[in-house]
Amino acid sequence: MIRRSRYLEAVRAALAANPVCALLGPRQCGKTTLARQIAAGRRSHYFDLETETARARLARPELTLAPLTGLVVIDEIQRRPELFTVLRPLADRSRAKAKFLVLGSAAPHIVRGVSETLAGRVGFVDMTGFNLQEVGAGAQARLWLRGGLPRSFLARSAAASAAWREDLIRTFLERDIPQLGIRIPSEALRRFWMMLAHYHAQVWNGAELARALGVSEHTVRGYLDVLTGTFLVRQLQPWFANLAKRQYKAPKVYLRDSGLLHALLAAPGRAALEAHPKYGASWEGFALEQALAAAGAGQAYYWGTHAGAELDLLLLRRGRRYGVEFKASDAPGMTKSLHIALQDLQLHRAWIVHPGSANYRVDERVEAVPLHALSQTLARLA
Repeated sequence: MIRRSRYLEAVRAALAANPVCALLGPRQCGKTTLARQIAAGRRSHYFDLETETARARLARPELTLAPLTGLVVIDEIQRRPELFTVLRPLADRSRAKAKFLVLGSAAPHIVRGVSETLAGRVGFVDMTGFNLQEVGAGAQARLWLRGGLPRSFLARSAAASAAWREDLIRTFLERDIPQLGIRIPSEALRRFWMMLAHYHAQVWNGAELARALGVSEHTVRGYLDVLTGTFLVRQLQPWFANLAKRQYKAPKVYLRDSGLLHALLAAPGRAALEAHPKYGASWEGFALEQALAAAGAGQAYYWGTHAGAELDLLLLRRGRRYGVEFKASDAPGMTKSLHIALQDLQLHRAWIVHPGSANYRVDERVEAVPLHALSQTLARLA
């Protein structure tokens, strides 16, 4: 069993400090399993809104929830957005005997019908699939190819993993999106998602994508927001330095799970991935997610200029700036772009992260490191 102690501790801390904890993450990332671990051994009530029974029990939610004590778990809360309104007065009770743990696979702001805010009453915990710190450095290749969603990573064979990911994509498009109240034709969103896979690790260019799909730029922006709000896409924001240079101001877009990226690229196996033109971009996105899992996603940016200088990841920690470059080569060296970033951004330290095992210095402030070593270093900065 792969222990997810970091999330267990985060949820328990959020429940201790708030009447409501929202555990959010993509479909099938392990939220339900984690919630059952937290509920075990304590008085609890579980409502899985995927089931007709739970939806019937909450037909009149105020009457059902108000008298409950202990821990109340509501799974897939985005299926009943009106429950956010119900939870607000329950959370405001002066002597509430219940804590609420709500699980969601969509950010509240994209769920149609959510108008109530739980600000000041809720602690948020963002969950992802397995990361390198959890599975260990020896499983890096498997994690990169299959992604971190537990049923994909733990599948008995590569073929079973690939089939499961294809089924998940289809279910998400045909069932999950309509259940959110979002009226986007499944085939249109599939085409956009597949096209976005080919733009993975690039600066967002809505006009170009809109032309390719034959829709408006506003429409593709809406598609992007849906995939971001369901935790499938990351928009890494740009950092603006006070320089006399033209700098990028649009986000870079990444598909957050490398296994789903490979499914959409039709590159499920190692040989197919190595032959694919997005091989380097795949490594960049995978390594980026592992870095952010270790360091935290707060105050994380990319930086780039129209003259060609760029930095894949800029982290601001304790008043210092740290830079990270991701290279799919086993023995990367110093680059002109990184030299410029060191000077222009006044980096305290930088790393070039590669899929190999060697660790060596390439500059006074720059070290080439394997991914697992970077994860350990960044965890100490978090």
